[in-house]
Amino acid sequence: MTHEQALALLNEYTQSESLRKHALAVETAMRAYARKLGEDEDYWGIVGLLHDFDWEIHPSLPDHPMKGAEILRARGVDEALILDLISHADHSGVPRDTLLRKVLFAVDELTGFIIAAALVRPSRSLDDLEARSVVKKLKDKSFAAAVNRDDLRAGVEALGMDLSEHIQFVIEALRPIGTDLGLATGAS
Repeated sequence: MTHEQALALLNEYTQSESLRKHALAVETAMRAYARKLGEDEDYWGIVGLLHDFDWEIHPSLPDHPMKGAEILRARGVDEALILDLISHADHSGVPRDTLLRKVLFAVDELTGFIIAAALVRPSRSLDDLEARSVVKKLKDKSFAAAVNRDDLRAGVEALGMDLSEHIQFVIEALRPIGTDLGLATGAS
């Protein structure tokens, strides 16, 4: 699958601007990790871009992402890609036994949390956001309360990374696309 095909599929099934921005953020973080780890940046990016493509039409578990997998299979999408996509869901039964699957799980919820943390800053920007601010927000259970902190921590533990290091890496990966994510720029 090419990036253009993946983007067309995302746009076909995803009308929500916020969900499209989430897909872009996860794609960007996945690409950054692929570069860092010497992996296939295009493939990792497509996995990030499409991991929630079916969320609007199947917004509840266990339908998401399993019904999305059915759509992809009907379109002849490679089974390895499908399994990588659905691995982010605990109920999929697909083990997170590859680096790609671990990274997808580790960046999925975190990207949204980072964007939320940037939006409440006076600058409304990623430019001046640092990991320590995000870690502080993680301790505030009322901030972005829907984000499962246990999943965030489990994701970074599976990568064998320090939480702050992982958060800072994702922040830096997202900075170049800040305006695409609806954030201000030039706050440095």
